[in-house]
Amino acid sequence: MSRPGAFTIGLDYGSNSVRCVVVDCRNGRELAVSVWAYPSGVAGVLTDPSNPHVARQSPQDFVDGLVATVPVALQAASRRRGFRPDRVIGIGVDTTGSTPIPVDQRLRPLAADPRFAGNLNALAWMWKDHSGMDEAEQLTEWARQQRPQYLAKCGGTYSSEWLFSKIWHCLRTDRAVFDAAFTWLEFADFIPAVLAGLTDISEVKAGICPAGHKAMYCDDWGGYPDAEFLAGLAPELGALRARLPARAFTADQAAGTLCPDWAARLGLPAGIPIAVGAFDAHLGAVGAGVGRGRMVKIIGTSTCDILVAPASERLPDIPGVCGIVKGSVLPGCYGIEAGQSAVGDIFNWFVTHVCRGDASLHGRLTREAAQLRPGQSGLLALDWHNGNRTILVDAKLTGLILGLTLHTSQAEIYRALIEATAFGARRILDRLQEYAVNVDEVIACGGIAERNPLFMQIYADILGRPMLVSASAQTCALGSAIMAAVVAGPAAGGYASVEEAQKACCSFKKTVYHPDPAAAAAYAALYALYLELHDSFGVRGSRADLQALMKRLLEIRRRSEIRA
Repeated sequence: MSRPGAFTIGLDYGSNSVRCVVVDCRNGRELAVSVWAYPSGVAGVLTDPSNPHVARQSPQDFVDGLVATVPVALQAASRRRGFRPDRVIGIGVDTTGSTPIPVDQRLRPLAADPRFAGNLNALAWMWKDHSGMDEAEQLTEWARQQRPQYLAKCGGTYSSEWLFSKIWHCLRTDRAVFDAAFTWLEFADFIPAVLAGLTDISEVKAGICPAGHKAMYCDDWGGYPDAEFLAGLAPELGALRARLPARAFTADQAAGTLCPDWAARLGLPAGIPIAVGAFDAHLGAVGAGVGRGRMVKIIGTSTCDILVAPASERLPDIPGVCGIVKGSVLPGCYGIEAGQSAVGDIFNWFVTHVCRGDASLHGRLTREAAQLRPGQSGLLALDWHNGNRTILVDAKLTGLILGLTLHTSQAEIYRALIEATAFGARRILDRLQEYAVNVDEVIACGGIAERNPLFMQIYADILGRPMLVSASAQTCALGSAIMAAVVAGPAAGGYASVEEAQKACCSFKKTVYHPDPAAAAAYAALYALYLELHDSFGVRGSRADLQALMKRLLEIRRRSEIRA
């Protein structure tokens, strides 16, 4: 049991904003939350009009976010009885990823160098930057020939969203930035290094979460891919290998302690530990109570599915799964990651770009879509508007809507898009089950899960599993705060293990969405058609005959009308 009066800070760096949460270590109660939107670009993202695959962010926004949120959250928490800033015992950090940042020898972002003012390549390469698609394909082929074990732990295909694809693309397209970069730091490693005042790569404790899931790091082969393998792609990449962090660590370890300069700027005690950084979805899973048989689904612009399995048991390599990494979520467990490249982004695309509506249109379309029965629209969609992350790992796939007629309504399309994302989620669960990784229930996190009962019920019906919702609206930040409490330890008022902290801090909302048998049966027929589309357009060598698929959709629609 933790000592009364101890608090931690969870820093959650999302795609568009950073939030700081002050958490009571005794029970996970959130005393204060401060959110700050990144000011650069559009919603914090800088793009290239000539290349739709580019998505970059300003490292200065990340640093400024510390000053913009932490003091505000501390001030708000100070109005709560029993809180004082000097009772904060640790800081945890989660970020998006893979979001690598080119830095100089003293770990300063190249974007701060006047030579690279306005140069997108000197910025942080955001997780959804797909400009390295060609590099990812070539890297995958090279690994299949030379180091197949590297691919076995990341689903068999290296993604354009990941570290080395982006670095190699920079080498090919902007040699000046590549040459000026002493090394590249993942966003999740950069923030702890900033807070600890680190200026040498030898001092950086990289997180096993970003290193293992996005950079082919594994202790079995000595960490990151070896220099000979990387040099086979380009000699410069081989030389870079020696300038990467020496080791990777779990998030219950300390990356350093808060340096005096940042302690003064933030209003916190100097010397408190900073947990090793990890990805938002992984620590979101920790904050949501991930455990054996319980998958956490972080639902936002995209989704990330997180599971764990005991490291004491043999876990097979699973084709198409983004990563199987020991210690990436819970120490002593394999962390398993999957997900979809677009979910909320698909709904927003339809509302804003197609319907030319604002945020209020989501509510109207949801209400109208809720009046429809499964299969009633006669529509079937593929959820690949931003490529496929799992299980196909192919950024060059695109979305599709089948079954449109002159009577199709906006609400019918909206519901079909929700269903498509659920079908994509079901395909992921099926692949896991094929390899004996069972999921008994799903914990959903994020604004969509909290505010959209239709979405949640459709998912329960299609996934065939109970859908729970985390009680915390800040599960990522809560997970970061939990890691901070573990790093601080029982003597300071924290915890001896992550599991112990989860028992005290994690809870769920009362509403549980259970599969409706009639709806589940109707969706089973649609899902069979979805699989035909999925394999026909996504799997090389597929021989599905699609000639009758439209007619079968019409038959499903007719049966839906009869049931009414």
